Amino acid sequence: MKQKFDIIESTCVPLPLENVDTDQIIPARFLKATTRDEKFFGDNLFRDWRYAPDGSPKKDFVLNDPRYGGCILVAGKNFGSGSSREHAAWAIAGYGFRVVISSFFADIHKNNELNNFVLPVVVSEDFLSELFASIAADPAMKVRVDVPAQTVTNLATGRSETFELNGYKKYCLTNALDDIDYLLENKSKIEQFERNRQD
Repeated sequence: MKQKFDIIESTCVPLPLENVDTDQIIPARFLKATTRDEKFFGDNLFRDWRYAPDGSPKKDFVLNDPRYGGCILVAGKNFGSGSSREHAAWAIAGYGFRVVISSFFADIHKNNELNNFVLPVVVSEDFLSELFASIAADPAMKVRVDVPAQTVTNLATGRSETFELNGYKKYCLTNALDDIDYLLENKSKIEQFERNRQD
């Protein structure tokens, strides 16, 4: 869903597992789906961890734990490794996550998140460990992600870090533009450039 990014302040869902790959995020069998419906993919985010074979929720999985919620997923190192399926980003966005915080993302998955209006925030391993500890101590604690300032703050401790964000993607996120929207916004400039080339 296209939403403008500014300052996001939310409770978090902790997933302190490393090397979470895209098949765990959205199993391969869902790649055959003919829909692009966000809710469909969101409903099947982490499907095999989240539900038993009979479809009943697994009580010990974090998405089924009522203590945790919000639009920020805090994940372990090397999030989104494996295949390049964009469906993984669709599932994360479809569930309602707007930010994923980790100490490392697989490059293709990181770009897929950005293209689907999910902000991947890379932090130091020490900061990530502190976040997990703060969430474990108080599931109601919040994190603030300031996109214009490119800072992430653990509101339980007051500690902040800056994060990198490509200038073009930052512009698109803060203005709720996808790549096509951006081109259309600059249509007159493109047409002027073409006219100048013909002169």
